[in-house]
Amino acid sequence: MAAESIMESVSVDMEHIYLGGKEHIVRTCHGPVSVIVYGDQDKPALLTYPDLALNHMSCFQGLFFCPEAASLLLHNFCVYHISPPGHELGAAAICPDDPVPSVDDLADQLLEILNYFRLGAVMCMGAMAGAYILTLFAIKYRERVLGLILVSPLCKAPSWTEWLCNKVMSNLLYFYGMSGLLKECLLYRYFSKEVRGSPEVPESDIVQACRRLLDERQSINVLRFLQAIDRRPDITQGLKRLKCRTLIFVGDLSPFHSEAIHMTTKLDRKYSALVEVQACGSMVTEEQPHAMLIPMEYFLMGYGLYRPNQFNGSPRSPLSPSCIAPELLSPESMGLNLKPIKTRVSR
Repeated sequence: MAAESIMESVSVDMEHIYLGGKEHIVRTCHGPVSVIVYGDQDKPALLTYPDLALNHMSCFQGLFFCPEAASLLLHNFCVYHISPPGHELGAAAICPDDPVPSVDDLADQLLEILNYFRLGAVMCMGAMAGAYILTLFAIKYRERVLGLILVSPLCKAPSWTEWLCNKVMSNLLYFYGMSGLLKECLLYRYFSKEVRGSPEVPESDIVQACRRLLDERQSINVLRFLQAIDRRPDITQGLKRLKCRTLIFVGDLSPFHSEAIHMTTKLDRKYSALVEVQACGSMVTEEQPHAMLIPMEYFLMGYGLYRPNQFNGSPRSPLSPSCIAPELLSPESMGLNLKPIKTRVSR
């Protein structure tokens, strides 16, 4: 589709101030999408995309509330938090008769959003299903992505185990809505057992907060995103065509740990690095956000971006990445060779 026709298909239906950011409801060819914009829009753009049943409040709040990470990201970027259709706070139930978008449709929505905001090439950060959508977008529209920061990413079609889990969740959503058992399935997907608690140990504050936020989701909207992700194709072959730099985080207790390792082996080792976080589930952004700081600092140095105490100017021009030397991503230079974090460069 030509850029002009894409632009005509997008309009802002509503805007309001949202916890320091502005929410835009952007109408695309595949339905409306909520985009929360934080910061100076003259700065380079950072897009975020969350996992199933989450939005930016429940998926990235821990990272952005971490002072050091917030200073690094908000100083250098204008952040565009994109919610999967119907996952924003206060979303109404999507009409069951509306066609369920495919993962390709969701990736194409991103192109329409970029064109609406007149963004060129952007940095992307996604978690699990959101990481898959952003990676697919980077494969389809390579010139529009400068770099990928992926948290416990997916890249293959669902395994038998995941397919069975998705089938159970689909049935729970269809017949019982956001039930207690469904929330337990989702919390298993997101967090390690340590923070989920046990009969003897209460669940952590972050799990309790996530549980409350899940109560606000419309079950039909979550079901539609789950159906799209459950039907996703394997994009492993497309990874070989990626030339943008990619930084992958994964908790060693994540159900998607092996998939993240697989993805790393398929990426060009000159442009990718893997950070494994010990004693952590899938959602590193919430469970151990401090583990992301030093690797992100070195990753962004390759684009000439620094934390404010190291760099006094405010970046207002498009990113112009330079080569990240492999030694900068070694465990020793990152200072992450000690527990509870282990870091390794993809080979």
